Amino acid sequence: MIAVQRTDFVGIYTQDLERAKKFYGETLGLKRNERSSDEWPEFETGNLTILLTSPERTGVEFSPNVGAIALRVPDVAEAMGKLRAAGVQFDFDDVYESPVCHMAFFKDPDGNALMLHHRHAPYSDGSLP
Repeated sequence: MIAVQRTDFVGIYTQDLERAKKFYGETLGLKRNERSSDEWPEFETGNLTILLTSPERTGVEFSPNVGAIALRVPDVAEAMGKLRAAGVQFDFDDVYESPVCHMAFFKDPDGNALMLHHRHAPYSDGSLP
């Protein structure tokens, strides 16, 4: 068994680094890690760093991530409206409501899966994440 301490970052491949930096920084409003380089830009979500990279830098072919990164927001419908106004298209017209959360699925300009998420029901022990 290994002693994992935390997740340091999630890597997202892009075919256009400048376009991706604009999307994650301006459209989504994520704070850029000032210590990251222009070649390996990092954006902070509060508990996870998103690293943008070109697949050529790591020697692989481009393929978008299909497992959505869930971005917690206070109000999914409100965030969805703001992103729609900025030109983001969602996979479904309305907020998806499960018994425990609200979700809205969309993709970045490279087709990487993202999701707005807000848990409204507690875990079985009554706690919320």
